[in-house]
Amino acid sequence: GAGLLAFSLLFSQIMLGAYMHKLIDKFGAWVFKFHTTEGAFTYSLIFLHPLLFLFLNFKSLGKFDPFYVFTDVCVLCRNTTELFYNFGRISFWLVTVALLAALLRTQPWLRNHWRKFHIFNYFAFLLIAVHARGVGTDARFVPFVWFYWTSITIVVFTIFYKFLYPRVSKLFLSNQKPEEAK
Repeated sequence: GAGLLAFSLLFSQIMLGAYMHKLIDKFGAWVFKFHTTEGAFTYSLIFLHPLLFLFLNFKSLGKFDPFYVFTDVCVLCRNTTELFYNFGRISFWLVTVALLAALLRTQPWLRNHWRKFHIFNYFAFLLIAVHARGVGTDARFVPFVWFYWTSITIVVFTIFYKFLYPRVSKLFLSNQKPEEAK
């Protein structure tokens, strides 16, 4: 439910953010407004997902423990389910930091560095993918499994294209002799 939709929308957010300048040039400034509006809705679902888990635990176990749901990160987990919950918890906080950076991007102390925190969404997406595969119910079944693997592939490609390729290509160009560069 909320997790599946949040995964799909976070993928959309990453694609919009990664190619924002090109999209604005082609379609106009409304793309950025859509990105921020969809981002708020996406975060609402991301926040709703563990809240529903909290209420499910309360209903089934009679235990209301928000610390378990949001902050009970384990290094050596009791079982694989706890390990996969961990990926969800860590992702939640990475997305929260990324969102706060975006919301505060106009503050003088963050203006030049907010993107460095907003990039946490990429890592969060990959951890969410592992979380979804481990404890989710949708990531293993058609047709979502097709979207699942396609979106992961596209995000990994985007990470390479946006962050690694520019650095690697500069490294190769700087190692060429002047006559090779022609």
